[in-house]
Amino acid sequence: MVGRERDLAALRAALSAPPVVVLVEGEAGIGKSRLIQELLAAHAPARQRVLLAACPAVRRPFTLGPVVDAIRPATEDVAGLGLSGLAGALRPLFPEWAASLPPTPDPAEDAAAARHRLFRAIEEILERLGIGLLAVEDVHWADEATLEFLLFLASRPRQQVSLLVSYRPEEITPDSLLLRLSSRQPTGAARLRLSLEPLDVPGTAAMVSSMLGGERVSDEFATILHDRTDGLPLAVEESVRLMWNHGDPTRRGDSWARQRLREIEVPPTVRDVVLERSVRLGPAAQAALRAAAVLTDPAPEDAVVEVMAPEGDPASRLAGLTEAVGSGLLREDPRGLVSFRHMLACRAVYEAIPVPRRRAMHLRAAHVLEGATPSPVAQLARHFREAGDTTAWCRYAEQSADLALASGDDATALILLHDLLTNAGLPPADMVRLTGKVPFCLLSGHECYRELMDALRLVLDAGKPAPGEAAEIRFHIARLLQQTEAFEQSRIEMERALPGLGHDPAKAARAMVFLGLPYGTTTPAAEHLRWLRRVAQVPVSMAPGDRLSIRVGRASGLLLLGEEEGWAEAALIADDASTAAERQQITVSRLNIGHMALIWGKYPEARGALTLGVRLADTYQYRKLRRLGQVTLAHLDWLTGAWDGLADRAGSLAGDEQLLQPVSRLAPAMVTGLLYAALGDQDRADECLRLVLEQADRHGGAEYSIEPAGALARLRLGAGRIDDVLRLTDEPIRFLEHKGTWIWATELAPVRAEALLMAGHIDEAAALVDVFAAGVRDRRAPGPHAALSTCRAILAQHQGDLLGAAELFARAADAWQSLPRPYDALLSRERQAQCLLGADRSDAALSILTETFQGLSTLGARGDAERVMHTLRAAGVGVKRPSWHGGRRSYGDQLSPRELDVVRLLVGGRTNREIAGVLILSPKTVARHVEAAMRKLEVSSRTALAVKVVEAGVVVDSPAGAHR
Repeated sequence: MVGRERDLAALRAALSAPPVVVLVEGEAGIGKSRLIQELLAAHAPARQRVLLAACPAVRRPFTLGPVVDAIRPATEDVAGLGLSGLAGALRPLFPEWAASLPPTPDPAEDAAAARHRLFRAIEEILERLGIGLLAVEDVHWADEATLEFLLFLASRPRQQVSLLVSYRPEEITPDSLLLRLSSRQPTGAARLRLSLEPLDVPGTAAMVSSMLGGERVSDEFATILHDRTDGLPLAVEESVRLMWNHGDPTRRGDSWARQRLREIEVPPTVRDVVLERSVRLGPAAQAALRAAAVLTDPAPEDAVVEVMAPEGDPASRLAGLTEAVGSGLLREDPRGLVSFRHMLACRAVYEAIPVPRRRAMHLRAAHVLEGATPSPVAQLARHFREAGDTTAWCRYAEQSADLALASGDDATALILLHDLLTNAGLPPADMVRLTGKVPFCLLSGHECYRELMDALRLVLDAGKPAPGEAAEIRFHIARLLQQTEAFEQSRIEMERALPGLGHDPAKAARAMVFLGLPYGTTTPAAEHLRWLRRVAQVPVSMAPGDRLSIRVGRASGLLLLGEEEGWAEAALIADDASTAAERQQITVSRLNIGHMALIWGKYPEARGALTLGVRLADTYQYRKLRRLGQVTLAHLDWLTGAWDGLADRAGSLAGDEQLLQPVSRLAPAMVTGLLYAALGDQDRADECLRLVLEQADRHGGAEYSIEPAGALARLRLGAGRIDDVLRLTDEPIRFLEHKGTWIWATELAPVRAEALLMAGHIDEAAALVDVFAAGVRDRRAPGPHAALSTCRAILAQHQGDLLGAAELFARAADAWQSLPRPYDALLSRERQAQCLLGADRSDAALSILTETFQGLSTLGARGDAERVMHTLRAAGVGVKRPSWHGGRRSYGDQLSPRELDVVRLLVGGRTNREIAGVLILSPKTVARHVEAAMRKLEVSSRTALAVKVVEAGVVVDSPAGAHR
């Protein structure tokens, strides 16, 4: 009973002191029946027998039907109840009891006396049956006799039976007897009146969470669901079930979110309730509902009446509007504006309007609203669009998008612009102008990118744009391709665009910055640097937003290339912004600088910039940017030893196919593999890292293979697979030699150098270390320099200079620790100790190993700690195996977040291979998760697993084939 705990407590308190009359009122779907069911199922009043009656929604209700239908199953025979002669009046109502009832009494003097005698007879049978509480639901549909009987019970001086009735206030007619029951104090009993209110946003979130096995839902999901349903429990529940049927909710981080937030469909149950209520209204009132549904937004009465035309004269239309408001489906706010009480009710009525009539009504609405001041441009854009007037639609939609961008409502602007660009069939000049307004960094979802690119390419293929327009279209296609991480294609498009951008120097400068970014190409660093230096010399007078964009791009490019001047450029980026576009760029700049600082090994600076960037993205609702910042933070957490809960965070990020492109999901997937390795699970680590490397080779540029190749190589080096290590690192190292960006070699150079030495290629290893040193020389990059120190220590060890190597490993450990990067510092300490052991410096070595063992144990690097423990024990040092901390949390017999992800997709009908593609796992790993879930839930088949988790409420049913 989410959000109804206080109401339930009030009911229990009232019914604990009978007799009492309880009135529960609320609109359709508010949860009246659920509240009563919960009360009677789990909290039935002590020592009271309860009789539950329901009033059906029939056109001609049977006299006293609800009461009769409730009494009949309460007893099989009334012979033993000791009924008085009054009970003979019950013969017409209970013909099946005729043999046991007294004879029919003599006719009463009049109808009122007869009815009074009948009511007394019913009261008597309730008392004989020991009924302490009569609960009657949906009393707004009750026949007059039933209402009179309830009034009779409530008016008894010595009331024996408590009453609990529920009803919809909006369904009560002014002459209904129910008003007497609700307005008068009972004669011989206390009274409680509960008015149930819709759920607030936290209540909506709690209700959805209860449907998803108690897991948290995102604030964004809860807010938009509340906006669409107004917190009506039935609408919330049915909307969530409908979304599950479409495979819509998805896990993001530690919570559930919705993939498509633009529109929530009307659940069939809600639609049927609304339409059933509407058809009971008069024709003019139904016309008012249709007009309000077309208008959607709150509108003045005269606007609603005009949109209703030509249905009847103005007076009858106004009367119809009055009836519609009186029905409770519409409401009038203090400003005199009319709208639907609930958005889903509005959608239900709207979708029932035939399309031709709907189109005509939209046109009338548009003409009515054009006279309003200020001009409601967003509403006008929608009405003209639905009316089929493309010219007016485009005019008002662009104005609305401009206003949204100026006010910081980028999400609304993105929806408006995307709709125009993909559906309006605009000429080239308009396509160019509008595409330039799209906040590209906020786009997410494969379909969104594809639709925009298809629309732009269609204009190019039609051969209509002028040369300058074609260049600008290619410029935007290149930007879209970069957002989808198709780097080589994006570079080709930008190179084709640049020569035609002479008419727009600012855009040409941005194209140069684009070509200066070293993504997805084997172009040497010097070529990228040439573009970045060239753009700095362009004397262009440009808008502040363009200048900021160029500065952010140039700083990012320089830092990626390992150029110190990039930090000076980054320092010029201000934190304050005067426009929405500048806010986006500043957010992007913080995330970019954080990523660059991670590459350079400036971890405190990286965390500061990333934390600020994520906070800005959260503040301005840049969902994709926020997720990208979380990806880099997860990577940073691995490096800095912040491993608590990291496995779950990384797994969630790696599986977020909605907000993250495949390449962006590689880093958290790699972190998952690295954690497996640290825990000593070599097989799973190898499998995970191999899959990440395959995905990097398939989807990203060569630079995205460097780190996963280094991670997998280090794992296989520990297993003595030297040839594998050389093969894995060969192409990445050749790429770095050609590219010249040695600042990227932190994870690759040490493992490559050691493999070369172990394979006997001593000169090649020394040459690699020399070129690495030259590549990072004069760069204040602590990460690469720590890796260089490790390389030099490895060289010394293989040359037999064990004491010298021990000293160099100590320096490397200090360098790693200063970042801080504790895991690599501890591994360097272990190697320092190994060198000391080899040089017969056992005391110093064992002391270092003891500290290293404690450090690895505390960090959670179980596999490495056990290796050091065995070394210590072999040397006669007694160490106890600790209780491990860190690493992956144990979930016992509960499904882990990753198992939940797999099971959710399994319930949606996906195969292991399809699940593996979504979550960046191997089919074998998916099979292991499925087997683990089956074992925990004690089932023996996939079908049984799906049924069990749905029945248990762990996930909600999503039929096979429902996924996209």
